[in-house]
Amino acid sequence: MSDLRVRFAPSPTGYLHIGGARTALFNYLLAKNQGGKFVLRIEDTDLARSTQESVDAILDAMEWLGLSCDEGPFYQTERFDLYKLKIQQLLDEGKAYRCYCSAEELDAKREKAKQAGEKPKYDGTCRNRIDQPDAPYVIRFKLPEGREETTFVDQVKGSITFRHEELDDLIIQRTDGSPTYNFVVVIDDAEMGINLIVRGDDHINNTPRQILLYEALGYEVPNFAHVPMILGSDKKRLSKRHGATSVMVYKEMGYLPEALVNYLVRLGWSFGDEEVFSMADLIEKFSLKNVGRSAGVFNPEKLLWLNSHYIKTGDPQRLAELLTPFLQEKGIDVTTGPDLISVVKGLQERSATLLEMASGAEFYYAAQVSYDEKGAKKFLKTEQEGLFTLLLEKLGGCDDFTEKGLETIFAEVIEQTELKFGKVAQPLRFALTGGAPSPGIYDVLEVLGKDVALQRINQALAAIAAKA
Repeated sequence: MSDLRVRFAPSPTGYLHIGGARTALFNYLLAKNQGGKFVLRIEDTDLARSTQESVDAILDAMEWLGLSCDEGPFYQTERFDLYKLKIQQLLDEGKAYRCYCSAEELDAKREKAKQAGEKPKYDGTCRNRIDQPDAPYVIRFKLPEGREETTFVDQVKGSITFRHEELDDLIIQRTDGSPTYNFVVVIDDAEMGINLIVRGDDHINNTPRQILLYEALGYEVPNFAHVPMILGSDKKRLSKRHGATSVMVYKEMGYLPEALVNYLVRLGWSFGDEEVFSMADLIEKFSLKNVGRSAGVFNPEKLLWLNSHYIKTGDPQRLAELLTPFLQEKGIDVTTGPDLISVVKGLQERSATLLEMASGAEFYYAAQVSYDEKGAKKFLKTEQEGLFTLLLEKLGGCDDFTEKGLETIFAEVIEQTELKFGKVAQPLRFALTGGAPSPGIYDVLEVLGKDVALQRINQALAAIAAKA
C-alpha cells in the first residue's frame, strides 16, 4: 500500500465540466495505480455562488464516470473554525497583518503602478501599521523578507522559479471574515495529508504563494503536478462556445461513461499508439511520466468515434438498461413489445450514441407505422399489392420465424415473383419500419415477430387500397 494521497477539490458553483473531470480522473488513476488514497473535497467557501444543486451535480457526474473517492466528500464550510485558528497563528507570529486600505485606495495604487509601467500589486502600506482604526479590514499574509525567489520541481513541467518581486502580500481573509481560496486550500491539503497535488496548469501562479504559506504554518510542502489545459478547436480555452462542456450533458446525449473516460485520459496522456483503454487498463498503465506538457485539443468527432466503438462492443444487456430511460422519454413502454436486448443487438452496429439508438428503436414499439412520405410514394403503389399479399401469405404460414426460416420464405417469394432480393426486401422493409433506418430485413422480421410483421403488412395493404 502506497502512502500517496491525492485529491480532487471542485468548487460547487456549477456543473462538473470536462476539464475538472479530467483532473479528477488523473488523480483517481494515480491513486489506484499506486494503491494510494483519492480524497474528494468540496471547496464551498464562495458562499454567494456555491449551491447544493451544484454539489449534487458534481457528485452525480463523478458517480456516473466511476470515480469513487476513498475519503470524503469533505466540505470547507464545515472547517471555518480551523481556518480562523490558523489565521490567528499567523497574526500572533507576525506573519500576517490587518490591512485597512479601502477599495478606492487600492484602485489608486493600481492605477499609479500602471502609469509608472509597473506590475499592479499591493505596496505593503499596512505592513507595519500600529494603530487599529474602527474600519473594515482584510488580513494579508506577509511575504517573507530577504528571500528573492521560490522554486519547485513540477512533476509534469520540471523546475519552475518565481521571483518574489512579482508577488505581493496575499489576502487570506476578506472583510466579511471569510477565508480566501489560496489560504484554505493549503490548510486543507496539509491537514488531510495530501502529498501530491495534481491540477490544471492555470493554478501554477498560485503555487509559490501556497508554498510560502505551507512553510509559514510549519507544514511539509507537497509535490505538485500541473497538467495542461484543454482547448477548443480554435486553440482557445474550452468553453460553451465549443459545444457541451458539462459531463452530464454527455450522458443526456447518449454517451457511455467509459467512452468519455477513455477520451478524457487521452487529452494530455498517452501510452504508445494505443487509443482504446478500459478502466482496468488505465489503472494499470497510468503515470505522470506520460502526461504531456502541451494543451490537449477537444475533438468531438474523436469522442463520438470512441462512443460508437463502445456501443458496438458493449454488452447488449447493459446497453438495454442504459437505453431504457431514453425510450421512456419518448413515451415507449419497453415491457410491451419486442425483447429490448434483441432490439439492441440489431442496432449496435449502426448507433453512435444511445440517443441515436433510441431513435432507431422507435419503429419496433410503434402501435402503427408512420410512413415517410417519399417512401410511401415509391413503395405503397397499386403494383406492389400483389407482392405484399404474397408476403402476407408466405410469412403467415412460416413456422420458423428465424433467419434460416425467413431465408426459405424469401427464396420462395423471389422464385414466384421473379424479382431480385432488393425488390422484395425494400418494400417490405418500408412496410415494417415506415422508412426508418434499420438492421437487415431478416433481423427486423425476427425481432418484430410474426404477429406484428403481419399486422404491418396489412397496414401497408390498407394504405395502398386507400389510394386506389
